[in-house]
Amino acid sequence: MDWTYIIQYVLIAVVLLIISLVIVKLHHKNFNLEINKLVQYLGGKDNILDTEVNMSRFKVTLKDVSIVDKDGIQKLGAKGIVEIDNQLKIIFGPEARALKKYISEIR
Repeated sequence: MDWTYIIQYVLIAVVLLIISLVIVKLHHKNFNLEINKLVQYLGGKDNILDTEVNMSRFKVTLKDVSIVDKDGIQKLGAKGIVEIDNQLKIIFGPEARALKKYISEIR
């Protein structure tokens, strides 16, 4: 067996691993940035009273719904927003659970 082929395959595997780690790191940084923007669009962390998750829906109870930037939330990737009294039900997809966890941590 030729060792040069083995060394080439190992180098390719290492390079792919490094690229994968960089992509994961960048995605994590972007996700945190988007969550911070979401909190801002919801009127700040002091405006958020409670959060719940139901499948792909993120439900947030707010002090004042009138200060919410719904267009900003849509630009973050929300597939829909429903306002009922002082609550917003925002359809985010599978990221909804992570959003709830992060927002609960910063409150």
